[in-house]
Amino acid sequence: MTYTHDDHAPLDNRAPGCKTPCKIKKEETMTINRRDLALSTFAISALALSTPALAASADEEAVAKQVEAFRLAQIAADPKALGALCWDELSYSHSSGKVEDKATFVTNATDRKSTFLSIEYKDPTIKVVGPAAIVRFHWIAEQEMAADGKKVPTNLHILMNWQKRGDDWKLLSRAATKL
Repeated sequence: MTYTHDDHAPLDNRAPGCKTPCKIKKEETMTINRRDLALSTFAISALALSTPALAASADEEAVAKQVEAFRLAQIAADPKALGALCWDELSYSHSSGKVEDKATFVTNATDRKSTFLSIEYKDPTIKVVGPAAIVRFHWIAEQEMAADGKKVPTNLHILMNWQKRGDDWKLLSRAATKL
């Protein structure tokens, strides 16, 4: 039996007498073990987390600079510098329980009824969470009272909350606890 070949017909290896080689490739099964899977998952996770980590460290550095500027402004009793470092909605809580808004805080911090001889922010920690930064430190200071020249030491634990709006980090709240 003879078959005629039509050049435009699709090839069919099942036809009797067809000598066209089969070009269908079988798909090979991919094998992957747990270690390979864990390593690839770890690599992808590390890449995904590296960019936010870099951004967070840049924000942490920016907050650290603002915290230091705030400390220096307190020592200098500089109303313009203190005002520029705080949001208008500031809530400033003292270890005595007294709470001040921004205007009251700046006025009282710069009234010269006492002068800071030193302020140390010891063992600071900064944790940036989105547009907020939680800052904690041990406050050790000494101030001199203007009325009688008496030197008064202070030993406090401070919690500050800094907020980022646009590119600016400013103090939103502060709380103190006596140690």
